[in-house]
Amino acid sequence: MPDALMFDPRETAPRPVADPATPPDELDASDKRAFNKLQKRLRRQVGNAIIDYGMIHEGDRVMVCLSGGKDSYTLLEILRSLQRNAPVNFSLVAVNLDQKQPGFPEHVLPEYLDRLDVEYHILERDTYSVVKEKTPEGKTTCALCSRLRRGSLYGFAEEIGATKVALGHHREDILETLFLNMFFGGSLKAMPPKLLSDDGRNMVIRPLAYCREADIAEFARWMAFPIIPCNLCGSQPNLQRQVVKEMLAEWEVKHPGRLESMFKAVTNVAPSQLADRELFDFAGLEEKQARVNADRIALHNEP
Repeated sequence: MPDALMFDPRETAPRPVADPATPPDELDASDKRAFNKLQKRLRRQVGNAIIDYGMIHEGDRVMVCLSGGKDSYTLLEILRSLQRNAPVNFSLVAVNLDQKQPGFPEHVLPEYLDRLDVEYHILERDTYSVVKEKTPEGKTTCALCSRLRRGSLYGFAEEIGATKVALGHHREDILETLFLNMFFGGSLKAMPPKLLSDDGRNMVIRPLAYCREADIAEFARWMAFPIIPCNLCGSQPNLQRQVVKEMLAEWEVKHPGRLESMFKAVTNVAPSQLADRELFDFAGLEEKQARVNADRIALHNEP
């Protein structure tokens, strides 16, 4: 794709730390090296994901969905950093969906974004009340909350002329979704790095797809992002996703590199070695075998 965003793999100097817990001038040399190494790794991984999946193109207006969590803060900061050196022009607009959760600190994100001088919008939708009203006692709120949030953000993306909707899902999010669908949904699917919405009106991208959650958490700590916890999700006990998250974390401790191998498997699918009749023509294998044999016999009989 010739006009896809292509980043220089040699990297340029990283951006300075924005509002860190420890001012950059007071960090010792080893800390500065550690932070620069981490930031370069995240920049490289995001850049590679953008290149591999053709996420951003000339003239794109990228809407970064900013929840107030570590992932979306990191997504915005890394995209801002890469934007300076990109060979194509694209713009960023941060959008936060204020779901009217009780106690939500409405001032935090505007104050943070004002300091960055980033275009942003705060979209107010009382999805919290709808979720609490519609979700039976003892059931998790995630499915309905996610659906309402996604609908609100997709509609707003069209209103502001955004050509891409950027979400902060990382490598572990993708793997957790894979296992959730296998364990509880009976399907082999995860979160694709790039997705056309069901109605064909929004292009969703996940630039953090190659990034480890641990790296993002460490980057957020260095940057001292003003994290806003989600009281709706965080207050729910025994979430299936949390159980899967703990399982994957345990695997990674006992078998380092397993998550990397599993993520590679998500990008290296062999339909003929699975059992989905829609993805592979199992019924036509005999016909294919007959053609191969006929071609082999014809080749053997050639003078």
